[in-house]
Amino acid sequence: MHYVTAYPGSPAERDRFILDLRGPRPRHDPWRHQNLAIDDEQTERGDVARVGTVFLTGRECPWRCAMCDLWRYTTHEDTPAGAIPAQIDAARRAWRERGEAVSRLKLYNASNFFDPRAVPESDYGAIAAHLSGLDQIIVESHPSLVGSRVDRFLDALGGVPLEVAMGLETIHPVALDALNKRMTTEDFARAADDLRRRGVSLRVFLLISPPFVPEHEQDAWLLRSVAFAEKCGASVVSLIPARGGNGVMEALAAQKLFREPSGDDVLRSFDLVVASRLSPVPSRQSSVRILLDPWAGNAN
Repeated sequence: MHYVTAYPGSPAERDRFILDLRGPRPRHDPWRHQNLAIDDEQTERGDVARVGTVFLTGRECPWRCAMCDLWRYTTHEDTPAGAIPAQIDAARRAWRERGEAVSRLKLYNASNFFDPRAVPESDYGAIAAHLSGLDQIIVESHPSLVGSRVDRFLDALGGVPLEVAMGLETIHPVALDALNKRMTTEDFARAADDLRRRGVSLRVFLLISPPFVPEHEQDAWLLRSVAFAEKCGASVVSLIPARGGNGVMEALAAQKLFREPSGDDVLRSFDLVVASRLSPVPSRQSSVRILLDPWAGNAN
């Protein structure tokens, strides 16, 4: 029945629509991380860093984005004080026991690092104490939460470089609104500028084949979105294929508002973006790094 219901026009109605289509959520222990991963990433210097990711467990994101299924890896309750430092400590011990070294660390909590109900501010010092010896820390956040808590976390880090990953998804105006992110491109640009003034680098998530963008316009809007992210000062643009599986995306597919990209679609989009960043004039070549993220972590 939901699959034939028209997608709502107002944010509050969309929230209800999205929540109604959710399946069951497993019960998670907030003292245990979801998963660990290590990947090679090119750095801003052009060399390659071993980047570890800790997929943390904590309170779910308060935003109900249409494309998101990461709520499945979160808890209903506030994250208890001490849980996030314990998860990071366990992750780093696990890597040491395996003889695996990382130089940079992503702390991804399937929510917002600067939401105090997901990551208690009182834990910042303990979190920082478990991050010794690292060259950079990467966290994720909604643009609206970029503010004084960033300053307090920077103080706790004591000079360790910070990067904040923010989901822009697309700058297509209809799609960005319909995704229910409750932000505009102006909001995103302001948050990016706030990070730049704090000396914090920016990682931007963009969707390959987002819903609500006509199929024949997907390439053009992806390139415009990458250009906008670069204008906002992005050091990294991470391309994430939109996917089904959360109920909402199936409903949108039934209404011809979404088509999940094939593997060939994803590779073609990635190649298109990389080619667009290259210039025959070396001085005009883009410094932004383009990554392809298959969303395979939490199993996220």
